[in-house]
Amino acid sequence: MTDPGPFPAHQAPPPGCPAHTDAVRLAGLEYQQTPSQMYRALRREHGAVAPVLLDGDIPAWLVLGYHEVAQVTSHDELFARDSRRWNQWDNIPPDWPLMPFVGYQPSVLFTEGEEHRRRAGVITEALSGVDQFELARDCELIADELIARFAGSGQAELMTSYAHALPMRAVVQMCGMPMSGADTQQLVDDLRISLDAAEGDDPVAAYGRVGERLVRLVQDKRADPGKDVTSRMVLHPAGLSDEEIVQDLISVIAAAQQPTANWICNALRLLLTDERFELSVSGGRVSVGEALNEVLWLDTPTQNFIGRWAVRDTQLGGRQIRAGDCLVLGLAAANTDPSLWPEGHVGAENAAHLSFSNGEHRCPYPAPLLADVMARTAVETLLERLPDLVLAVDPHTLTWRSSIWMRGLTTLPVRFTPVDG
Repeated sequence: MTDPGPFPAHQAPPPGCPAHTDAVRLAGLEYQQTPSQMYRALRREHGAVAPVLLDGDIPAWLVLGYHEVAQVTSHDELFARDSRRWNQWDNIPPDWPLMPFVGYQPSVLFTEGEEHRRRAGVITEALSGVDQFELARDCELIADELIARFAGSGQAELMTSYAHALPMRAVVQMCGMPMSGADTQQLVDDLRISLDAAEGDDPVAAYGRVGERLVRLVQDKRADPGKDVTSRMVLHPAGLSDEEIVQDLISVIAAAQQPTANWICNALRLLLTDERFELSVSGGRVSVGEALNEVLWLDTPTQNFIGRWAVRDTQLGGRQIRAGDCLVLGLAAANTDPSLWPEGHVGAENAAHLSFSNGEHRCPYPAPLLADVMARTAVETLLERLPDLVLAVDPHTLTWRSSIWMRGLTTLPVRFTPVDG
C-alpha cells in the first residue's frame, strides 16, 4: 500500500512532513473503483490523517477521520482557505491539473473572516429567493421532457440523458441563463472539465471559458435584471464587483450541477441494486429520501475537497502539521469512519454527514435544500413515470468515473416497458 514517493532514502524529509516516504499517491484504479478499501488501508497504516501525493507528486495531508475533518472545518484560525499560504507553490507548474481547485481567485471559496461572511451572505440571500415549490415544479417539467425523449425506446443510459441533464437545466435557469442551447451546453461541458477532467481535457482552459461566459451573463443582468440568482447578486446592497459575482457564480453553479447529478445517479443505483429499496422502484416515496441520505453517507458525490492550508505549525490526528501545509478534506472517508459506525451500519435517518462540509465554509444555506429538491424530484419523477425500471446490466459491471474528487458512475444503463408519448 505504500509508495516510495519522490524522495531517495538519504533525502527523506522528517516524519511530520506530508512528503514522507510512506506517502500514498491519490490515484490508480483501486482508488477510483473501491475508495472505501483504500480509506480502510490508509487508516490502518496512518490513522486519521495520512500523508499523500497529489498530481505531480505534490505532498499534502488527507484528513480521513470524521472528528478530524470536523476539527479542521471548525477552526479557520488554524486551517484557513486562502491558498496563497501553501508552502508548495514553488513546485507547482502553471498548467497543473488541480490549478482550478487551488489557484487563488477572488472567490467566496478563498475568502476568510468578515470578507467571507459578506460574500457568503450575498449567496445565501440570492439562493433564498428561489421558491422551492417552484423549483420542484420546474424540475418535474424538465424531468418529464427528458424522460419523454427515451420513454418509447424501453431503454436508456441515465447518466448522460437524465441525471446530468436535469440539474444542469435547473441550475442555469435559476441563474438566469437559457435552459438549453449550444452556449449553455458549452458552459456545462467546461464546468465538468474544470472540475473533473478526463484524459486529454484541458481543465485550465475550460475554467477560463467558464469565466468568460459568466462575465457576459453578469453584464446582461446589470443591464436588464430579472428574477434569478444572478440578478439578486448584482442588485445586492453589498455591492459586489462583476469579478466577485462571476467567481461566486462559478462556485454556485459548479457546486449545484455535478455533485447533484452524481447524487441522483448514485441514489438510482442504490434503488436499483439494493433489495431494501425494492418498494421504491415501484413508486414508493419514503425510501427515496432514505436512499438519498444513505448515498450521502456511503457514496457521497464529493469524495474529497481541496482544501485547507495550515496557518501555523499545529497538530492534527497525532501528526505534526507545518505552516502552509495543504490538507485535503476526505469527506467520503469521514462519513464512513468506523468510529461513527462501529458495527458497519449507516443509519439512513441520520443527517450528520459531512457531505456539504462543515463550519463557516460549508455549503451555504439553503443550497443543500435546493439540491435535495432537485435530486428528490428527479428520482421520484423517474420512478413514477417508469415504475418497472430495472438495471440493464449486472450490477457488478458498473464502473465509477476516474476521479479522486467526485464519486459518480460512468454509465447507468436501464430498461423498462416502453411508454408512448
